[in-house]
Amino acid sequence: MKKLKFNKKGFSLIELLVALTILAVIVAISSDTFRNVLQQAGREMGIMSTQMDNFVGLGMLTYDIEHAGYGLPQGFRTTINYNEAATSPASNYNDAPSGVPRPFVLGNNTGLNNSDYLVIKSLLAATNNACTKWTYITFEGKPAPKQWATSGQNLTSGNRVIVIKPAKDIYSSNELIIDADGNFYTTFNPTSFSSDFSPQNQGERYMIYGVDTSTDLRMPFNRTDYYIKVPTTSSMPAMCAPNTGILYKAVVNHSDGKFNEMPILDCVADMQVVFGLDNNEDGVVETYSDDISSLTTAQIRKRIKEVRIYILAHDGGKDNSYTYPSNTVTVGEFGKGSTFNLSTTIGTGWQNYRWKVINIVVKPKDL
Repeated sequence: MKKLKFNKKGFSLIELLVALTILAVIVAISSDTFRNVLQQAGREMGIMSTQMDNFVGLGMLTYDIEHAGYGLPQGFRTTINYNEAATSPASNYNDAPSGVPRPFVLGNNTGLNNSDYLVIKSLLAATNNACTKWTYITFEGKPAPKQWATSGQNLTSGNRVIVIKPAKDIYSSNELIIDADGNFYTTFNPTSFSSDFSPQNQGERYMIYGVDTSTDLRMPFNRTDYYIKVPTTSSMPAMCAPNTGILYKAVVNHSDGKFNEMPILDCVADMQVVFGLDNNEDGVVETYSDDISSLTTAQIRKRIKEVRIYILAHDGGKDNSYTYPSNTVTVGEFGKGSTFNLSTTIGTGWQNYRWKVINIVVKPKDL
C-alpha cells in the first residue's frame, strides 16, 4: 500500500503578515464605507423629518391665510369695546378697543433678522372645537336655532358665539349684533336662544358662529400670529444653524390675551410676506406690496387677491462635506422681500447647511 505524503511546510511568517495586512486594509475600507453610508442615511433621515414637519406646519399656515376674514364683522351696530393681545409686540397689531377688525395685519421687517410678523383674524384661526361650527336662526324659527342632521356639526350648549346680521346687498356690509347691555357675544342654547341676539322682524335670518368652547370672549373673532422667535436654549433644536429660530403659530387666548404658541417649523432664518393687490378693484392683481399699513379694513377685503409667503430655512443639520453656493439669498419676488446675507447673519459655518426658500402662494377665500 502506498503512503500518502502531505506537505508539512505551512505558511511562512511573511505570508501571514501580508495576509493580515490585506485583511486590515479591507476592514478599514469597509468601516469607512459603512460609516459614510450611516452618515448619509442620517442626513437623509434628518432632511425627510424636516420635510414632514414642513408639510404639516405650513399646511396650517396655508389654511389660516385661505380663511382670513371668515366670520369677521364688517361693522358694529353701536360702538363696542373689546380686547385683543395683551402684551407687546403682539399688541402693536390690535384693532381693539373699538376698530372693525382687519383680516390681515403685517409687521414689515419687525421680527428676528428683519423678518415679517403676520397677523390673521378670522373665526377659524383658533384651534378649539367650537370655532369651526355655525348655524342660523330665523324670525319664524326662534327661539331654537337650526340643528344639523349630523350631530358633530352642531354647536353645543355653553359655546360662546357671535351673531351676524348678513349684508342686504353688495352695497352694504354684515353687522355684529350687540345686546342692550353692550355685549357682543352670547352663550349658545340649542333650544332657547337669547332673544336679544335673535331676529326682530319677519323674514330675517341671523348667522350664529362659534368662537370659543367655553371661555368668555375678549374679542368678537379669533386671532393667530405667525412669527420667528428664538426660544430658550433647551428647546432650540441642536441641528439648527446659529441665529435661526422657530416659526410659530400663536393663538391669542380669550381668557387673558396671552399666546398659546405652537412651533410649526424649525431652523428658520427669515420670513417675508408679499401681497398681490387689485388696486383698481377690477378683480386682477396689478401690483405687489410688502406694506399694507395704509389700507383700510374695507380695502384689505377688496384689494388683497394673493398672499405670498417666502420662508428661508435649511434641511437637516450641518454637513461639513456640503457647500452652499452663495452667501446671499433672495427671500421674496417682484422687488419685494429681502436679500438675506448668510455669512453676515448666520456667521461661521453658514455654507455647510442646505438652505432653501419655501414659496407659498395662497388666494384668500373669505375676504
